[in-house]
Parts: sequence; structure tokens; C-alpha cells
Amino acid sequence: MRSAPAHPLRREATRRAKRQAAPGGLGAQHPKAELLSNKTHYSPTDPEARISVKPGKARALNYLCSVAVDTASGLISHIQADFADRRDSTHLPDLVPRLQTRLAANELTLHDFIADTGYSTGFNYAFLEQRGITPWIPVFGHYKPAPKGFTYEAEIDAFRCTAGKLLPFRNYATSKDGNWAKNYRAAYQDCQQCPLKMSCTPAAPQQRFVRSAFDAAYRRAWHRQHSRAGQQMRRVRQRTVEPVFGSLLHHYGLRRVGTKGRAAAHKAMLLSAIAYNLKEAAQASVQTGRQRGYRAPFSAAKTL
Repeated sequence: MRSAPAHPLRREATRRAKRQAAPGGLGAQHPKAELLSNKTHYSPTDPEARISVKPGKARALNYLCSVAVDTASGLISHIQADFADRRDSTHLPDLVPRLQTRLAANELTLHDFIADTGYSTGFNYAFLEQRGITPWIPVFGHYKPAPKGFTYEAEIDAFRCTAGKLLPFRNYATSKDGNWAKNYRAAYQDCQQCPLKMSCTPAAPQQRFVRSAFDAAYRRAWHRQHSRAGQQMRRVRQRTVEPVFGSLLHHYGLRRVGTKGRAAAHKAMLLSAIAYNLKEAAQASVQTGRQRGYRAPFSAAKTL
């Protein structure tokens, strides 16, 4: 791993010092601790490798492995290598069309998509629904269908407060992170004459909310997540998808990829997926034969 030029390192050192000086800072307290990021370091032998940042894990140069598993058979239906400096959710729009193409070639249809919260974005929900796929992806923890004390009325696209006043949709805007948002705002007269104003919005002249432009897709996902079917889908993911990741890491050589470049990493992941599927298919064939009363051939070997 080679260090970057001096000026980005100085900026990073200044930011790290501020974090350490602030109360409750996130920086390491050890004086020799070094904050690694893709802005300060890179690999001269593998420039496509990226430093991944995940809670509870050491920072290292990695590739991101995206895997799709058929929950009915437990076989891997798609695998690909991606850059590790991006969120998991950004790779879904590229993964799903490839998966659908492969399934269609085998006369199969993708109806349900189960994933963890890392794939939760409003765009992904809308993207999957537009392609006729039901997304079973839990929404992020702090999302609420409506603010506390308010109810949402989908017929008129407005929120209603405890005093019975409406906060209708006003216009679209761009949030600080560049995403589209929807503005909901109550009438000025309604809030000024409301006896609950001091407990509802004491500082602002009227109550207003900023919601995601994909809030309707978020709301549908939230209701699916808290339904009985959503709980069942969560258990299906835990007993089918998660063990596949563990097997690929611990038994099929994907804990450390001994290749350079994303294309070579993809080939290594593809070979691991093929080996996994062959073993699972062989075990399923043996199990089917036993259920039908067939006896597997027996062979013995002697080691001298």
C-alpha cells in the first residue's frame, strides 16, 4: 500500500486531530494510530482495490461480493465483484437486470427479492416494483410512516395533525445530499390559531415536514416488513442466504482473494460459486436417491 501526496495527508491529520480533541470523538486515542481511507492511500499493485469501512471491522483493501441465492434450492443464482468503497444499495440496480436475464434464460421468473437493510433506499424499492418484483427489504431503523401525533392520508397525499388540520403536499425540492424530497406544510392561519402550537411547533410559524420523494415506496416496504409475511421472509433470508455467505468465506476461499483487479476477483468469486453449487447439487441428488430407496455406490481406498 502506498501513501498519497502530502497535502491530502495533512488535511486528514487535521480532521483526525479535531475528532480526537472533541468530546466523544470517533478517532483513535493512540498517538500512532492512522486513519486509512481511499483519499489518503491506495494499492500500487491493485489500483482497483478499495479500502472498505464497516463498523466493527478493520480497514483493509477489499472487493465487495454481491451474491443472489435461490431460496427454494439454496443454490447461488448470481455473483459479482464490485468496488468496496460504495454502499451495498448502489449495486442493486446493476445486479437485478443481470439476475433476471439469467433466470429468464432458464425459464424462471423473479417475483420476490429478499435482502438486508443495507439495500434499503427509496430508489431501490421503486426500481424493483417497476420491474414487477416485490422488495422484501427492511427499511432503516429510524424511518416512521408518519411523524408522532400525525396520520397520513394517501387519498389526498397529506398529513393530518391531532387538531384535525391538514398538512398537504406543496412542492418538490432537493435535499442536502442531492436527493429529491417532498415538502408538506400546514396553512399559516391553522397553526397560528391552534391551541397546540406551543407543543407542536413553538419556534416555526407553521408545521412542515420534509419526506423522501420515494416515501410511498418506503411506506409500503415498512408495512411489508411488519406483516406476518415480512417476518417469514426475514427468517427465510437468515436460513438460506446467510449460511451461503459463511460457506463462501470459510470453506470456498473468498476470505482472501489472491488476484489483482476487479475482473480477476469476479472470476475467483464465480469459481467459488460454481464449486458451491456443484457440491450442493450433488448432496441434493444423493438425498433424493436415499428418499427413493436407491443405494449409493460404496468405494474404499487404502493408504499405504
